[in-house]
Amino acid sequence: MEKISGSQAVIKSLIKENVDTIFGYPGGAIMPIYDALYGYKEDITHILVRHEQGAIHAAQGYARASKKCGIVFATSGPGATNLITGLADAMIDSTPVVCITGQVHSSLLGTDAFQETDVIGISMPVTKWNIQITKSQDIPNAIAKAFYIAKSGRPGPVLIDITKDAQFDLLNFDYEFCKHIRSYFPFPIINKKEIKNAAKEINKSKRPLLVIGQGIILSNAENALLDFVKKTDIPVASTLLGLGAFPNKHKNYVGYLGMHGNYAPNIMTNECDLLIAIGMRFDDRVTGNTDKYAKQAKVIHIDIDKAELNKIIPAHYTIHADAKEALNELTSVVFEKKHSNWNREFEILEKQELNQVIYKSIKPKSGKIKMAEVINLLTKKADKNTIVTTDVGQHQMVTSRYYKYENTRTNITSGGLGTMGFALPAAIGAKLGAKNKTVIAIIGDGGFQMNIQELGTIMQSNIDIKMIILNNNFLGMVRQWQEMFFNKRYSFTDIQNPNFIKIAEGYGIKGKKIENRALLDRGMDQLLKSKGSFLLEIICEKEENVFPMVKTGCSVSEIILK
Repeated sequence: MEKISGSQAVIKSLIKENVDTIFGYPGGAIMPIYDALYGYKEDITHILVRHEQGAIHAAQGYARASKKCGIVFATSGPGATNLITGLADAMIDSTPVVCITGQVHSSLLGTDAFQETDVIGISMPVTKWNIQITKSQDIPNAIAKAFYIAKSGRPGPVLIDITKDAQFDLLNFDYEFCKHIRSYFPFPIINKKEIKNAAKEINKSKRPLLVIGQGIILSNAENALLDFVKKTDIPVASTLLGLGAFPNKHKNYVGYLGMHGNYAPNIMTNECDLLIAIGMRFDDRVTGNTDKYAKQAKVIHIDIDKAELNKIIPAHYTIHADAKEALNELTSVVFEKKHSNWNREFEILEKQELNQVIYKSIKPKSGKIKMAEVINLLTKKADKNTIVTTDVGQHQMVTSRYYKYENTRTNITSGGLGTMGFALPAAIGAKLGAKNKTVIAIIGDGGFQMNIQELGTIMQSNIDIKMIILNNNFLGMVRQWQEMFFNKRYSFTDIQNPNFIKIAEGYGIKGKKIENRALLDRGMDQLLKSKGSFLLEIICEKEENVFPMVKTGCSVSEIILK
C-alpha cells in the first residue's frame, strides 16, 4: 500500500472506477482535490462549467447517454447548494450521479465559517445516499460505496462531502470495489409465483395495454420487451422518460401517454381490461385523476423499487423485480396471441388525432411557424441515432409528441422535477458520453436563458452541440394555462428576449435566425450539416397551444383535442 493524501485518494479511486470525465467548478474548499487532479490530465477529462447547476445537469446527460455514472466536483457553501436542483432532478428521474464536494476544515464545522453549509442535511432528501468524510482513510471506501449505491437497483444520485483536512491528510491507499452493503438489497429475487399469476391474467386478457417507463432503459430490457410484444401482440404506450425504449415506428406502438400525450393510449387506458405497467411509477401527469384511472382493468405493476408498488395505483399483481428479468420470465410462460381487433381500435382513435390535431400542426397552411412542424421536419432529417435533449415547457411536449424515437437513450429530458435550464448542459454531457452521436438540444426561449452561460463551456471545451430555440417570446406552457384557466390574464409570462444569435457569436458559435417558413428547410439542413456547434433560432407562433390535453383533475379519458 502506498501512502498518499486524501485528495490523491479521491482521484485514484475515481480512476479505479473507470471515470474518464468530470464536470466541475473549483473553489477554496475543494482546491486540494483539484490540485491532485492536475497530475492526471491524461487519464481524466475535466470539463469546466460556468455554474454548478450546469455541472450536475451535464453529468445527468452524460450518465443517461453513456450508461455510466456522471461525476461532479464542487466546492463548499454556494458551490454545493447550487447542486441541489440537479440532485433533486437526478433523484426523481433515477439518474446515477456521484457528486464530490469540498467542505471547510473539520474543526470549523458548525461554526458558520466562510462558505460553510450543512450540505449533508440539505441534500439528504434529494440523494439516494450521502456522507461527510472527516478522515482521509475513509475516502476510498466511501467512493466505492457511492458508485455501488448510485448504479445498483433503482439508480440515483449520491453526494460525498470531504473536509479540507481530510483532503490533505495522508493515508495508506487501498481500493476495494463495493459489492455488498448490509441491509441494502438492490437486486430483488424474482418470485416465480408472481410471474405465473401475472401470466394467467395476460393469457386470458382480451384488451391488454402495456405501459412502459424508463425502467426498461435502465435495466437494458429493450430486446426483452420486443420479444414479449412479438409473442403477445399487446399495444405499447410510453411515458415521457420511456420514449426510445420501444421503437416509435413499431406496429404495436400506440403513442405517448400523459397530459399532452397521444389521444388513443390515454382514452384506451380506461377501456383496457388489463394494464401492465413496467418500470414506471404512475406519475400524476400520466394518470390524471387517480380516482378515475383504469378502474375497469386488472393492474400488473413491475418495478425494481418496491416503494413504487401500490404507492399511487393499487395493483392486483405486483412483481418486485428488474424489468429485464421479469420480461424474460413472462415471455417464457405467456401464450402466443394476436390482438388484431383491439389494436385496430387504437388506429381509429389515432386517425382522429391525425385529422383534428397533427396534420394541422405539422402542415399549417398559413400563419407563423408552428413548433410541431419544426419537430416534424427535424425527425425526417435527423439520423435515427441522434440524441435529443429537451428543456421543460411547450417545446418539450411538442418534441415528445412529434419526434420519432427509434433507439434507446436518445431522449434525455427532465421528467419528474421539470427543470428549466436542463437541456443545454445535459446536451454537453450527452455529447461527451456518446461522442460518435449527433446531439441536439431543443429549448424554449425562457429555459435557454436559465443556463445560457454554458455556451462558454461549449466554447472552451470545443464541444459539438446543435441547438434549436423554439422562440415564441412567452413562457409558453404557463401562458397556455393562463389562457385556458385564468381568462387570458398573462401575468408576467410575456418575456422580452435578447439577440440570441449575437450572444452565440460572442462565444464563437455560429447561428441563424428564421422567421419565414420558406427558409425553414434550408435552415434545418444548415444546422445538421454544420461542423461544430450551431444555434438555430426559430420564431414560432406566439400564442400556440399544445393539444391534446388532459386538464388538471380530469380523467385521462376526458382528454381534449382542442
